[in-house]
Amino acid sequence: MSGKRSSGRSRSRGQAHTLEAFMAALLVVSGVLFALQATAVTPLTASTSNQHIETQHRTAAADVLATAAENGTLRPAVTFWNASEGAFVRTGSRGFYANGGPPNAFGTALNDTFGDLSTMDRRIAYNVIVRYRTAENGTRTQTMVYMGSPSDNAASATRTVTLADDTPLSGASGTVSSASFYAQDAAPNASFYNVMEVQLVVWQM
Repeated sequence: MSGKRSSGRSRSRGQAHTLEAFMAALLVVSGVLFALQATAVTPLTASTSNQHIETQHRTAAADVLATAAENGTLRPAVTFWNASEGAFVRTGSRGFYANGGPPNAFGTALNDTFGDLSTMDRRIAYNVIVRYRTAENGTRTQTMVYMGSPSDNAASATRTVTLADDTPLSGASGTVSSASFYAQDAAPNASFYNVMEVQLVVWQM
């Protein structure tokens, strides 16, 4: 009888050990699966977040340009040119604005929307590039604002501004056709002067 009892206890202990080993293996497998799932989800989550931020920046950039075009402040920003210095007003030898928007209504809108580098908690940078046509039907660019190289997740928006021969310079006396303006006359035999495409590129710092 005692032999049978010992055999029964041994069998029970063996079953208990087998069950414990199975549970331990199950926990290990579950942990591995959880880790793999976490690794798979993280890039997708980051990508979705970046895409959301990029969409917000594109919308904000388009809104700033649309508002400036509608309220008449975009054209004066394009012609905010110091003909004697051959640069945008108050940019000196650098020729472009680096710490914020230009000192005009368009620059105020940029700073109000995205901030400027004088604030310590700045997290958004932007560049403003003006593209125009040449008389040879090519294109050239003039940098208005430059804050660095855009990131891979940069967003952009564009808006066109038409200039006539008698469009005045907003930063100096004279017109675009009578002064040393950065964009040349794309239609010398017409009152039309040029079409300027303003591109605003925005990215998270």
